[in-house]
Amino acid sequence: MPVDRLSDLRKVVNQLFLSEEAATPSPSSASSPPPSSVEAEALLQDALLAMMADLVEFLLLKYCTKEPITKAEMLNVVLRDAQDRFPDVLSRASECMLLVFGLDLKEVDPGEHTYALVPILGLTWDGVLSGHELSLPKTGLLVIVLGVILLQGDRAPEEVVWGALGSLGLCVGSEHCIYGEPRALLTQACVQEGYLEYRQVPHSDPARYEFLWGPRAHAETSRLQVLEHLFGVRGRGSRSCPSPAEEAVSEEEEGP
Repeated sequence: MPVDRLSDLRKVVNQLFLSEEAATPSPSSASSPPPSSVEAEALLQDALLAMMADLVEFLLLKYCTKEPITKAEMLNVVLRDAQDRFPDVLSRASECMLLVFGLDLKEVDPGEHTYALVPILGLTWDGVLSGHELSLPKTGLLVIVLGVILLQGDRAPEEVVWGALGSLGLCVGSEHCIYGEPRALLTQACVQEGYLEYRQVPHSDPARYEFLWGPRAHAETSRLQVLEHLFGVRGRGSRSCPSPAEEAVSEEEEGP
């Protein structure tokens, strides 16, 4: 992967998970008093968050370059001197890949400890756009929109969809660090791929538009799978990772 693209990927991960303070650790001093138990726990959580961000960056790099993922490489390249933390860090990173990018980390060979990332819920499109210098998986956002449509009775007015995405910090006309410009993604790419339908509400004047499931969404997943995923995310209470699905479901349930 080109150096510029790797640098962009690191910026995206830092935006997601790390505060400016966490991304730039302050220098330690030999004369500083030992931290209290609360401070020590906070330092530990910051360290785990930083390791998780490194592992998420590593997994995204492997996914984008279609390279195999091995436990040995995760230990030696990412965790190095904190290998005893591997189970916890891997769990957190896996959760973030699922919640943010819509990718499930599966162990494909327990004997060799090799893993693969696959889109969740049986979907076969990850939203990575060809011809872009840095295009990241967008399945997580597609699943959110599919869920919003279900919660609206199988057809969602576009203003409801934009409102739900607005609660996640996605604004029409503005580029998001992962999902790009949401209108283009949903009304063009997802429609062209057959996952969404975007059409004028019959007899509306002035014209109003709505989203429905497309034929490919019906073929690859089910209403039950999507709803179980969204409400499972809400009940999970992620420790470290921003959960767009949880925020969108909460926004829909609360209503205007």
